[in-house]
Amino acid sequence: MRIELVRASVESLIEREYARSGGPGGQNVNKVETKVRVRVPLALVQGLSVAEKERVVGLLASRIDADGSLFVAVDEERTRFANEKTAILRLIDLLIKAARIPKKRLPTKPTRASKERRLDGKHKHSLSKSRRGSPLAE
Repeated sequence: MRIELVRASVESLIEREYARSGGPGGQNVNKVETKVRVRVPLALVQGLSVAEKERVVGLLASRIDADGSLFVAVDEERTRFANEKTAILRLIDLLIKAARIPKKRLPTKPTRASKERRLDGKHKHSLSKSRRGSPLAE
């Protein structure tokens, strides 16, 4: 994955949509469109391999619409500019994190000391159990 190419591609392909934010805020909420929805068509994003795009589609299926566009909506700030900046950064971050293919875990063998500690613990447990028997059984 080429992160700079992905970032540049997303910034050039992004589509913005504005709406009024909900919730409290007085008259400002009713007349100013500060909520920002940004979307980017995944098929056109450059810098991702086919496997990485498939991983993004699998992990972010709830954020992908019927057209195949990844979208994010932000209405946390009071200004449109701040919400737009946050939305774009969040979209790029989501895309890059979802596309990153995790490394395979290589199983390791237990060390000799850890095996000995485990066996020693089992032996102590067995001794404490065996000492709990009734005195008549001897």
